[in-house]
Amino acid sequence: MAIPGNLLSPTTESIDPNTSGWTTKLNCTIGKGIGGRNGDGCLSVRSIAAGEMQARTVSSYPVVAGTVYYTFADTSGATSTGERIGIRWLNSSGGEISITWSLSTLTASASWHRVSVAGPAPVGATQAQVLLGSTEVGASVSHFWENVYLGAPIRTLGNLLPFSVESSEIDASGWTPEVNATISRQVPVVSWASTWYYAGGHTLAVTATSAGNAAAVTVDRPAVTPGVEYMAYAYLQPPTLSSVAWLELRFYDANGNQIQTTRAVLAPPGTGFYRQLLSDTAPAGAATCGIAAGLDGAAAGQVLRLETVVVRAAPELVAGTVIPYANGSFEQSTGGWTVPTGVATLTRSTPWGAAGWAGSYSLRASSSTATASTLRSPKAPIPDGEGLNWRARIVTSVGAGAWSSVTVRTHWYDATGSSLGTSTGTVYGVPAGSWYLLTADGIAPDGATQAAVEVVATASSAASVLYVDAVALWQVLPLTAVEAVPADGYIQLTLRELPADYLISVYRITSDGARTLVRGADGLIDQQPISGDAMVLEDHEAPLGVPVAYRIELYSSPGVLASTRTSDTVILTLADINTTWLKDPGNPQRNCLVVVQAAPEWERPIEQASFVVRGRRNKVVLSGRRQGREGDLAIWTRTDAERQALHLLLDSGNTLLWQAAPGMGVDDMYVSVANISEGRIGRLAQEQWRTWTLPLTEQDMPVTTAVNGAAGRTWQDVVAEFATCQDLLDVYATSEDLLLDRRMG
Repeated sequence: MAIPGNLLSPTTESIDPNTSGWTTKLNCTIGKGIGGRNGDGCLSVRSIAAGEMQARTVSSYPVVAGTVYYTFADTSGATSTGERIGIRWLNSSGGEISITWSLSTLTASASWHRVSVAGPAPVGATQAQVLLGSTEVGASVSHFWENVYLGAPIRTLGNLLPFSVESSEIDASGWTPEVNATISRQVPVVSWASTWYYAGGHTLAVTATSAGNAAAVTVDRPAVTPGVEYMAYAYLQPPTLSSVAWLELRFYDANGNQIQTTRAVLAPPGTGFYRQLLSDTAPAGAATCGIAAGLDGAAAGQVLRLETVVVRAAPELVAGTVIPYANGSFEQSTGGWTVPTGVATLTRSTPWGAAGWAGSYSLRASSSTATASTLRSPKAPIPDGEGLNWRARIVTSVGAGAWSSVTVRTHWYDATGSSLGTSTGTVYGVPAGSWYLLTADGIAPDGATQAAVEVVATASSAASVLYVDAVALWQVLPLTAVEAVPADGYIQLTLRELPADYLISVYRITSDGARTLVRGADGLIDQQPISGDAMVLEDHEAPLGVPVAYRIELYSSPGVLASTRTSDTVILTLADINTTWLKDPGNPQRNCLVVVQAAPEWERPIEQASFVVRGRRNKVVLSGRRQGREGDLAIWTRTDAERQALHLLLDSGNTLLWQAAPGMGVDDMYVSVANISEGRIGRLAQEQWRTWTLPLTEQDMPVTTAVNGAAGRTWQDVVAEFATCQDLLDVYATSEDLLLDRRMG
């Protein structure tokens, strides 16, 4: 699978099927090796003599001066004394301007590990090449490379911090020492997954100057909104297993005064890189936030390394949950949970990764006796929730001993915090050996403005341990909902509570029972992986004026059907029967509603050959299969905006969908449009109406086309990367290019 956004070709990236994308530059020969991870092939670079050897890409790739570019590769070399990667900047004549080199790795390693670097293209640069360099101890020593990327920096979507702080690929200027520390960059040997593109080679190194506590803090302080919950995380590498390594999320007021700090301490199972998460709500008066990291009780010279530093709006464990992430995921603490009755004690699970369903930790409830204990979350507001149905959810696992039952229920409170009682709850038996998702519904009583999730766990043996994670409480909405949007010509399908790691197929069903797969961001939705627990689809190919329903099939694994759903029936209408829709299935933002002047007079051509047989009266005619319909559709556009929109729709040459009102004698039809004509309807120059002739040829429904979209980008990603509107205008030609992240150059 090609790396998204890579300027390099798949062959150059993966060295499959050959090494044609690479050539020698210094003291080496190249060949194709085996044993790669991004495909089987890899680039084998063999030294001619001791010393540095370099290979480069054959091609040069267009760049824009002043724009930051990023390159990385995975490499393996057991005996090198240093390896690095670089971007070679070239001018329009192909002359070298400069090279942006990464630091060399700290040690050699035969395992695949990552090297990378980023930097702005210098003045005069119009092209760039990737350089791969290593220093060998002798002649005929091989070094291996693969999974090579060159392109825009790969950022975490939604990160409030810029790329220069999220990573250390450019420099370490995004951080400053706070106490007893120095800041630098290092390239340790780290074997990231070949498809994990957010981590590079450079890491931020926080080195304790002397014995004692050491800390560093980000210089950049992005804006926050009071009352919004934010999540921070970073990959931390502690110097020793016993090190007290921590991460903090800090909030500051408008004057830069620190007004709230939340800390999470890493419980490392080793000395590798581990992602530590924490979250908290921005307090009243908060204007900005920052990240700090450090070591408590460090020895002089000990180093804490950081990679992929992120702060973003905290995700919801379930769409619409009122339980904050900090109280439902237990990444930094026990989340404020209490034990109002029973002998159970609560702690955060340890070490990192030992027990966790959402994240790396969970709530650990230990019962010393075979009795029942009630575990209760902090209260959460349920605005306008009285009289409505709410669903409580936990994910739980038996850690030790045995539990005869686990009851999930909701505890209701009024505005003063007084108890209004609990819902009946649902009782479950929880066997050992796996994680189980438990839910319970309840109606909020009159006066309820707050609620808490309660878990009544009954241990059946002493010294029993129960893990609880991914706690959520949300108002239950229909699992499947449909709504016609006639003004824009589509049906909106909303799916909720989709199971993680399942596959999904979505069919449109018409009154005659015909099924058609619905199109999504990855093409027709046919056993595609589910990326979240909620999905909103816009079906722009739904027929007009006929009842339509949707069938949703959920698969636990390919071909294994686990469950199905069926939506209500809905009808998509067209207000004016004299209008018609012209739609681009892959770019619904370009769809146009135009006025029909005259429907086509159809022809159906056929390939035929006729032969005259001596002595026979009638010719012998050999025919192929009669082809689809062809004809000219005459339409009007009424405004300059409609005219420009139609040009945009037709410019791509894509297969279009033509939809007319029911009863007009025309079925929905996929068509290609040949040479078009555009004319005026009168002599007045200011007249905006135009007459068009569109030569149509019937086509099959495109089955590989996917719906273009923002792919998870939000305005936050734009604001984090671009300071002004002019910066956007320099990069994107149109608003559609901004939506789809299609950059000039």
